[in-house]
Amino acid sequence: MNLTYYMRIVIRRGWIVALAVVITAGAAFGFSKLQTPVYRASQKVLLQPARNDFGLTETLRYLLRSYVVYLDTDEQAANAIERLQLDMTPGELRSYTTINSDPTQLVIQVDVDMEDGPLAAAIATELGRLLVEYRTEDNRDLQREDRIDAKLIDTATYGIHTPKTKINTLAGAVLGLLLGGAVVFALEYLESNIVRRKEDVERFLDLPVLAAIPADDTRS
Repeated sequence: MNLTYYMRIVIRRGWIVALAVVITAGAAFGFSKLQTPVYRASQKVLLQPARNDFGLTETLRYLLRSYVVYLDTDEQAANAIERLQLDMTPGELRSYTTINSDPTQLVIQVDVDMEDGPLAAAIATELGRLLVEYRTEDNRDLQREDRIDAKLIDTATYGIHTPKTKINTLAGAVLGLLLGGAVVFALEYLESNIVRRKEDVERFLDLPVLAAIPADDTRS
């Protein structure tokens, strides 16, 4: 099969692929637009050792996980709820919240996913402040050179987390391309033994056509 043969298939059946792409991409776009947007607010807390000491830095890397555990509790969720005067339980607030540590950057990141973007940002910022206050209080009993300082990196920002309309639409288009290609392949396979043109004869017999008898247009 040469390039001309494939080009003929594209010209003859390309509309099937195009239609499948339009349908699946449109469906993905429409489904994304029907979903309620969920916003993600992220607050980072930077932790720094008071002195440039390898041992203290390694100790801080080890302690990062304990700070995650400290912050991800009903007690701290209740503190944030009280400060922000929220009408929810600690369990509900924690269900919106994900807290992770990054030992390479010495950062604790608080992510809050909610339908209310500004509220998510307020909660993420407040949880970050609670961690900063905890470190400030703990530092009072330590020598200056042994302290671990914490500070907020800016304030929490938020943006659309789900649905990701562009990604969903692109994924739908790729799915349509695959489905359309599969349909075209199936149709070509089913018609592979049907002879319509001299090219079909050549492909089927693997021999060149030397001559052809023209149709008699004078017969009624």
